[in-house]
Amino acid sequence: MGFKEARKGSGLYTAEVVRSERVTPNMVRVTVAGPDMGKLPRRGFDHWFRLFVPRLDGPTDFSQIPSRLATGSYMKYIAQSKSETRPIMRNYTVRNHRPESGEMDIDFVAHGDEGAAGAWAQQASAGEQIALVDQGCGFDLPEACDFYLLAGDESALPAILGILRDLPADAVGLALIEIPEDGDVQAAEGPEGVEVRWITRDDHSIPAGSLALYQLCEFTPQNPESLFAYVVGERKLATEGRRHLVRAGVPKSRISFVGYWRAD
Repeated sequence: MGFKEARKGSGLYTAEVVRSERVTPNMVRVTVAGPDMGKLPRRGFDHWFRLFVPRLDGPTDFSQIPSRLATGSYMKYIAQSKSETRPIMRNYTVRNHRPESGEMDIDFVAHGDEGAAGAWAQQASAGEQIALVDQGCGFDLPEACDFYLLAGDESALPAILGILRDLPADAVGLALIEIPEDGDVQAAEGPEGVEVRWITRDDHSIPAGSLALYQLCEFTPQNPESLFAYVVGERKLATEGRRHLVRAGVPKSRISFVGYWRAD
């Protein structure tokens, strides 16, 4: 589908929080459930959505959320909804989806009180309402590829692990995943031919995404025209990583990149 096509996705789904748990030092997993989670298509890979969660500063009105959120409908939603009761909205990726039991897991990077959705996830209580608008997948499985290159920071961890899980069994490649500390390593299910390289910052003064970008720029593809790259996370990692790959001969059409956030 690709990120441009994915933005055309639609479908409003609601659920309730079942539980919230810290799965690694810097990652909190919120499990939500309800009949809609059984109806939500299980798309796999980096299936993502617009997530709406309760406000931390007062009551939340979920009634005005549209079923489609492209640029125009998003601006209309912002203009027409009341800012003091509007739910917090952020983009997230499905970590695990169990439609047979009507459950879904969402992983949040959590750094204390920083961030709106991450702060909510750390104190989410059973029974709280959430809503989401389905956006499909951003990852396009190419018809012909002899090497997959995946790179991202902790914000891209659910997307990269989902792609690894759903790649063809005979896939060959490299996944560069930068995380804050060793304890943030998660089980990575994927093809034996894809190396998963965990890159730990450990030092809080090191900019997020910089170590993954360094290793990405050290990588030289043997057959750039048949490689497919997926580079997401901090904006500089995504944009500078793409520039390196283009200089290395990888066609722009074979690089999927998105800056999820900006360090400054």
